[in-house]
Amino acid sequence: MAKKETNLRVVADNRKARHLYFIENSLETGIALTGSEVKSLRTGKAAIAESYAHAKDGELFLVNAHIPEYAQANRANHEPRRARKLLVHKSEAKKLVAAAQREGMTLIPLRLYFNAKGIAKLELGIARGKKMHDKRQTEKKRDWQREQARLLRRKG
Repeated sequence: MAKKETNLRVVADNRKARHLYFIENSLETGIALTGSEVKSLRTGKAAIAESYAHAKDGELFLVNAHIPEYAQANRANHEPRRARKLLVHKSEAKKLVAAAQREGMTLIPLRLYFNAKGIAKLELGIARGKKMHDKRQTEKKRDWQREQARLLRRKG
């Protein structure tokens, strides 16, 4: 069983990803940020719901993630939706690119957080898109599990 990290401060969570995709594997990556981006993330206002990871020249980039401008940064501010480089080892990048090139697979950010040392990290998932019937089946399964839990609580 994987070890749970308790000292994480989650900044952005992509809850929609688990509804729209089957997450087959996940990986913790670093993310290259400017100073004003880090300060803005510490305020906790970022959105990764519409973002994805893209491979270019053997490197991975996070595209379409929204980190709002930091008000006190003035001229040194950043562009809110710029492409940000993901920091992974070359061998891991090759594996992720190969997995993403398979039919129906994509790289989706699952959550953006600060680890125990205060470093910004991104959890990246290798995902396959769900069809409409898969989404309905998942919803039925979740509803049944909720109903089971209610029945067990009533019985004591």
